[in-house]
Amino acid sequence: MRVAITGASGLIGSALTAALAADGQEVTRLVRRPPQRPGEVRWDPHRADAGIAVGALDGVDAVVNLSGAPIAGGRWTATRKQVLRASRIQSTTALVSALARAQRPPSVLLSGSAVGWYGATGDREVDESAPSGTGFLADLARDWEAAAEPARQSGLRVATLRSGIVLSRRGGMLGPLLPAFRLGLGARIGDGGQYISWISVTDHVAAVRFLLDHADIDGPVNLTAPAPVTNEEFTAGLAGALRRPALLRIPAPLVRAGLGELSGELLGSQRVLPGRLLAAGFAFRHPDLASALKAELA
Repeated sequence: MRVAITGASGLIGSALTAALAADGQEVTRLVRRPPQRPGEVRWDPHRADAGIAVGALDGVDAVVNLSGAPIAGGRWTATRKQVLRASRIQSTTALVSALARAQRPPSVLLSGSAVGWYGATGDREVDESAPSGTGFLADLARDWEAAAEPARQSGLRVATLRSGIVLSRRGGMLGPLLPAFRLGLGARIGDGGQYISWISVTDHVAAVRFLLDHADIDGPVNLTAPAPVTNEEFTAGLAGALRRPALLRIPAPLVRAGLGELSGELLGSQRVLPGRLLAAGFAFRHPDLASALKAELA
């Protein structure tokens, strides 16, 4: 299989690229700079045609679109929100346009999304059948998925990856937390009762590969572990895995004062289940938080 990947240098993209290459698959990395090695194709997500040379994607079997600026990269100012939207919606629109022009287009597009689609769900469990929620991230995810839809009209199978918090010691949410937790400064946020829908990077990569191979699965797919945990449970689990105490608490007003609108993502609760993956027989290597942390901290 020949797979083209946007966002190939990111946390998930780099892990996916390595896993595919290790199995002898041919990976084409879409990069924003001049290509420096074989297997790289230049693209410009700010151009309507993505700036991809004619024929560069001919013969690609699948495209995995992981492009997007980090959600937690700073306070959500008006400018930052524009960056978050453009890096997802504009780039996806450009990519889909390029795929439509390919003489031999791929058969499938796996396009990024997020569990932010559901908005705050409290302690209510939701799967892919749940409607879209409200708020900036819900609007962002909804528009992001809509940007991929024209590819379906071009004849591609389109699956949108509603990813939860990806756990990896190399970055994401876990990376920045480790130094503080190793010093015994781990803290629950607010009352700690808000749910976190997470997935290990190993399972995320495995799920993407599972979707590449299963032509019967399209539409939204939740990439989350089957056992969401509360913030308090996550804090205790990470501290326990590191054999450190975690007795502190960051009050909600302090979080709101420091992060503004972004604080809603730390204080809000999402209890999202991977209904479609489980129904299709996907086997999680790390179905619970303890096994995920053990693997990532090994």
